Amino acid sequence: MPKKKLTHIDSRGRASMVDVTNKVITTREAIATGSVLMKKETLKLITDDKIAKGNVFETARLAGIMAAKKTSGLIPLCHPLMITSVSVDFKPVKTKGRVDIIAKVKCAGRTGVEMETLTAASIAALTIYDMCKAVDRGMVISDIMLQEKRGGKSGVWKRK
Repeated sequence: MPKKKLTHIDSRGRASMVDVTNKVITTREAIATGSVLMKKETLKLITDDKIAKGNVFETARLAGIMAAKKTSGLIPLCHPLMITSVSVDFKPVKTKGRVDIIAKVKCAGRTGVEMETLTAASIAALTIYDMCKAVDRGMVISDIMLQEKRGGKSGVWKRK
């Protein structure tokens, strides 16, 4: 197996944006997940739409979508991409006091959308925290991770 090297560092150790000019345009997709742990009472307030700031899931969904579109402005060496699709979904796990977040991003481009989907999941989680902190400051954001990526030279990668 060939030795992997960091792609955002030049030969002198300086930060460098990867040149993707000659890469083939392919369909790129990625899925990221995350969780917000909270009191069961807080989750009930969310699912009953009783949080004073408004509908938590719809606000967090919009925040995640907006975040995916702004990723290159947040991550210094991330390329701006022509994103074609973003979805952010939520799965309340009432027995555990947990909200699972699933973010999916897609584009036709020369570089992947992993950072965009991770950003979408992260900002959706932060938005849930922000909207609910008045009733539960002890919430925990956890397990933000890439689950799958497709496209490009490296093909498909899936978390085992």
